[in-house]
Amino acid sequence: MHSNEKVSGIAKKIKLLILDVDGVLTDGGIYFDDNGVEQKKFDSQDGLGIKLLQLSGIEVAVITARSTKSVAHRLKGLGVEHYYHGILDKSSALEKLIKKLSIDPSESAYVGDDVIDLPVMTRVALPIAVANAQESVKDHALMVTEKSGGNGAVREVCNFLLKSQDKYDALVKSFLK
Repeated sequence: MHSNEKVSGIAKKIKLLILDVDGVLTDGGIYFDDNGVEQKKFDSQDGLGIKLLQLSGIEVAVITARSTKSVAHRLKGLGVEHYYHGILDKSSALEKLIKKLSIDPSESAYVGDDVIDLPVMTRVALPIAVANAQESVKDHALMVTEKSGGNGAVREVCNFLLKSQDKYDALVKSFLK
């Protein structure tokens, strides 16, 4: 992920990271078993990145247009308390979220991949697109990840935020004790 001083300055102030699911936390594929049960692939390193953010005091939330048991299960396992699903108007979920957490959009980042994410991306301080995002989404992003959704893009963002806030090294050292 390439950043400039402006983006790094914004990242220093981020208190809330909001993520989309399909195409961001997953590769965007929708898999069904023979019984029609939907399954998704999540990247385990993305999961640890989310846990590291939580340990550092940065809130993590998810806003997605779809509702699936697999996503709810994954987020529960990660301890993500702020999960808005089945939401087509993601900006309404953003309003509820920032009010609930008393965090301003200027202290928020959002990672998206498709046009449904633009209403939130255009309201937060740090809009981020994954490498596999639609071009119109990349055009509205201040950052574009090097990795694609479901393949380490979220971890890339988590590491960037932690390093920008000088929290990364201390977290790594805490695992070496």
